[in-house]
Amino acid sequence: MDRLYTMSIFLAVVDEGGFAPAARKLRISPPVVTRAVTELEETMGVRLLTRTTRVVRVTDVGARYAADCRRILADVADSEQAAAGTHEQPRGKLVITSSVLFGAMYVTPVVTEYLRRYPDTEVECRFIDRVVNMMDEGIDVAVRLGHLPDSSYQAVPVGQVRQVVCGSPAYLDARGIPLAPADLAGHDIVLASPVTASAEWRFESERQSVVVRVRPRLVSTSNDAVIAAVVGGFGLTRLISYMVAPHLAAGRLKTVLTPYESVPMPINVVHHEGRRSTPKVRAFIDLAVSMLRAEGAFN
Repeated sequence: MDRLYTMSIFLAVVDEGGFAPAARKLRISPPVVTRAVTELEETMGVRLLTRTTRVVRVTDVGARYAADCRRILADVADSEQAAAGTHEQPRGKLVITSSVLFGAMYVTPVVTEYLRRYPDTEVECRFIDRVVNMMDEGIDVAVRLGHLPDSSYQAVPVGQVRQVVCGSPAYLDARGIPLAPADLAGHDIVLASPVTASAEWRFESERQSVVVRVRPRLVSTSNDAVIAAVVGGFGLTRLISYMVAPHLAAGRLKTVLTPYESVPMPINVVHHEGRRSTPKVRAFIDLAVSMLRAEGAFN
């Protein structure tokens, strides 16, 4: 059986969660599906799936192979599009990733504009608060905050963000404005745990790091909840500047300790170096770079 065909069948089993659903999706008989997966396992000498009477699960080896299959089939599809002369019009599925809140606030508008401009495209957004392996997880484009390690990817800078300490004008009027990091000891602190895993806040003073251990009165895993509490007049918090940019612009929050802020973090649009010429990827990168560089919250 053709290897690319067996790969597509195997992926259907993984995506649909079983042999029968995969057969229905592909409109082939269940024995053909079973034979394709068995052929792959026998050829490689490994178990890709574990089967019981009720469920089919992917093994660790099978999960890695599925990611490879997804990437290979996507590359083949891109090559076929190029050979068919479809470079001018982006088409096909694009998979992008970013952090949850940044994705919702700033990447989603790029995605919706992209889909409006290119009706033959589809986009899957994976907004998660962890750094994904783009190659293993089949990601075409990532929007990442922070300094990037050396890699085989290309990164296009679009702006930068800061970690800011902020509070509402009402709170600052009532409790006073901290003038140095040590002054935080006299304030109510709201801690956003996904952003600041510990209660130690690091500042910069005359090119030296200053670490202050804060005692939070409110800790939340929800950035939205933290922002709501602080906008409502309870305490000070430390967040990445883009998260509170609308509230800062509207005057609902004010930053403090600005002279002690750490070095700004870059924002980059990251993509596979070898896929820069793919129409769907090129069009999205061009649009994302244009729209994000025009965003006042981090430029």
